[in-house]
Amino acid sequence: QVRLVESGGGIVATGDSLTLSCAASGRTFSGYRMAWFRQPPGKEREFVAAIKWIEGTTYYGDFVKDRFTVSRNKDNMNVYLQMNSLKPEDTAVYYCAAGPISTRYFDDTEMYGYWGQGTQVTVSS
Repeated sequence: QVRLVESGGGIVATGDSLTLSCAASGRTFSGYRMAWFRQPPGKEREFVAAIKWIEGTTYYGDFVKDRFTVSRNKDNMNVYLQMNSLKPEDTAVYYCAAGPISTRYFDDTEMYGYWGQGTQVTVSS
């Protein structure tokens, strides 16, 4: 079965960098899009970034503004989210997700059928 396991979260200071990892297993992800979402405290889950597993095409949420970079390593089956210039408003639980590429928009949570358990990122001011 498909498993997505996030790691790399923690407590950092404003302006710091952090890299999240998502270890994917259980199937081949050819034809899939891998994504990162986040859920700030008391708010709805929001799209952060996504990448097509084979082509490597990337997509980003509007708020990212070149601070974050999504990547994947097909050899070790990991997806990464490099986050720079972190701000207190980036505090959230970050989730890895996977889903077959479809007509749904890449930022639509309904596109992703597989989710990890999440990793907490806290940015102190």
